[in-house]
Amino acid sequence: MRVLLVGAGGVGTAITRIAARRPFFDAMVVADYDPARAAAAVEAVGDARFSAERVDAGDVDAVAELLRRHACDVLLNATDPRFVMPLFRAARSAGATYLDMAMSLSHPHPERPYATCGVKLGDEQFALAQEWEKAGALALVGMGVEPGLSDVFARYAADELFDEIEEIGVRDGADLTVDGYDFAPSFSIWTTIEECLNPPVVYEADRGWFTTEPFSEPEVFDFPEGIGPVECVNVEHEEVLLVPRWVKADRVTFKYGLGREFIETLKTLHLLGLDRTEPVTVPSAAGPVQVSPRDVVAACLPDPATLGERMHGKTCAGTWVRGTKDGAPREVYLYHVVDNQWSMAEYGSQAVVWQTAVNPVVALELVATGAWSGSGVLGPEAFPARPFLDLLTEYGSPWGLREQ
Repeated sequence: MRVLLVGAGGVGTAITRIAARRPFFDAMVVADYDPARAAAAVEAVGDARFSAERVDAGDVDAVAELLRRHACDVLLNATDPRFVMPLFRAARSAGATYLDMAMSLSHPHPERPYATCGVKLGDEQFALAQEWEKAGALALVGMGVEPGLSDVFARYAADELFDEIEEIGVRDGADLTVDGYDFAPSFSIWTTIEECLNPPVVYEADRGWFTTEPFSEPEVFDFPEGIGPVECVNVEHEEVLLVPRWVKADRVTFKYGLGREFIETLKTLHLLGLDRTEPVTVPSAAGPVQVSPRDVVAACLPDPATLGERMHGKTCAGTWVRGTKDGAPREVYLYHVVDNQWSMAEYGSQAVVWQTAVNPVVALELVATGAWSGSGVLGPEAFPARPFLDLLTEYGSPWGLREQ
């Protein structure tokens, strides 16, 4: 397997450090708009299988040419969601397998944003599913931690733990702190704003997909391994759009443990229009320039990839499932916890980006060995869960199951 990894930020860099320990691929080309970032990621692993290139992730032709020039048969997208569609199209153009960790962007319903779905996450990709199927090509979408491992947990629950499922709820929480910062998101603020301020999507079998107000349906969820109770709220996320396509459940939700202070900060950004992506004109020493307010916010905050030495605590991603088994009620929480002290000591990557990065590497290995195969635009729950969970444990990162 020859892989083109596009994006050498925190997650992309963590991917190189994880993949460098595995023998399943022959080459990994690390490409980024900033050639210095790509070069730094490659230099850090000290592995001849890795090389660095510069590429604009928004340039379909340039990415396709890079895939062909290096004879890469897989494109792994580690950029933010703005670049999903150009990279998705570049992979199809070059005949490569495609894998991402976040899906094509949504657009709220113009009249009823908090009741009815407009363009949903992943709609643009699923619209092209027939083209991928016809070519016998695979696009594995939403294969990070959430979405990704959380979807694998949903499939595992359906296959091995339940006869009937009433509700699948992805629940994400942490007790992470960052020394020296009052507000320092541990993941891309661009993506965090996108998913937290868009109308959350909920799925119900008798209603289909619908939306609610941001931060709706608050609940306190008790997270394992000492993290404890965290208030969680509805957030737009890919699992709600993916799980019902392959797993039968009466209801599917995603709730994020943001905390009151984080929620209020996001609301303030929205109130001031600083969550907007459309450029505004501002004065500068060189004359008027156009900038995206959200990009300004991102530029003013520390790069999450650089926070590892200041971070303390654990992050938990997991899937809560309620239903019946052998005629009796059952409720479980399948989860994956990463301690920042461990991920920094073992890989030099902070916990949140490392937890995101390990899952696409596991998936790539399963595709390389043939344990996972298929064609079309497929989510993680379209594949058997047990091989993934076994390999994740082999990577030195076990998962847990708690009876509720």
